[in-house]
Amino acid sequence: MTTRRDCLKISLAAAIAAAFPHGRAFAADQAPLLTRAIPSSGEALPLVGLGSSATFAQVARSEDVSALREVLQALVAGGGSVFDTAPAYGASEEVAGTIARELGITERVFWATKLNAVPRGGDKADPAAAREQLETSFRRLGKERLDLVQVHNLADIATQLGLLQQYKADGRIRYVGVTSTSKPAYPRLLEVMRNERIDFIGVDYAVDNRDVEETILPLAQERRIGVLVYVPFGRTRLWSRIGDRALPEWAAEFDAASWAQFMIKYVAAHPAVTCVTPATSKARNMIDNLGGGRGRLPDADQRRRMAEFIDALPAAG
Repeated sequence: MTTRRDCLKISLAAAIAAAFPHGRAFAADQAPLLTRAIPSSGEALPLVGLGSSATFAQVARSEDVSALREVLQALVAGGGSVFDTAPAYGASEEVAGTIARELGITERVFWATKLNAVPRGGDKADPAAAREQLETSFRRLGKERLDLVQVHNLADIATQLGLLQQYKADGRIRYVGVTSTSKPAYPRLLEVMRNERIDFIGVDYAVDNRDVEETILPLAQERRIGVLVYVPFGRTRLWSRIGDRALPEWAAEFDAASWAQFMIKYVAAHPAVTCVTPATSKARNMIDNLGGGRGRLPDADQRRRMAEFIDALPAAG
């Protein structure tokens, strides 16, 4: 399977490697990272952040997490702040919290985590278990007040969103929301968006996975709900489809210098999107990802051309 390493240009990898002679993150002399306002408050967030599932979670489970230290350094040094995690991502939440405290950047990170205390195979969360899971997240991240907590995968909304609303009213959580990365669950997501008081949703969205453009993103705009984008690379699917193809020259029209930036800029250009949070365990990829939130974003015609280009590629093997 083609990996992201195969897709990054040699010149880009060499330049980024040179920026880490001693393993230190480096803020590139580039255009500033674009921001978007959280609809419910007007607070500005950097348009690109960091997710902690997939490869980040794999490294977090290992004995050597030095690579994740460099990733978090690169995020903050490059102007980013949003870190999306969840107790379900294994060690990611705890490891990130520890690293941030060691680096002294805890207060510079916008901490977004999740809540799901529903037992496997069940459909109801015990309120005491949900509260304990929340308190564990506070301890792991070293915060008395979390920026965002979302009900993971729409699990037991009545119990768990109600609890998050209580924490918000008490001033311990700034924003609340729900997540779903399952198309069959989209009708339920739309129902929650219409009927509950939430600040954010988290959804799957990529240039070859555009279903949320039909109803979910328009409703988010209508209801003034922020949107975190997950898996903008389709996990590994898009890398497999792209293979060793060269980035089209016309990508320079919207300042995309790599395939990662191409993919991030497609979803970031949608006006409903607040922040794109691709996961990575490599600092050079973090720097590359942040480039997707710099410079020009594609307009509507360019986005159609991007989608048509990707749609014409072979399906992932």
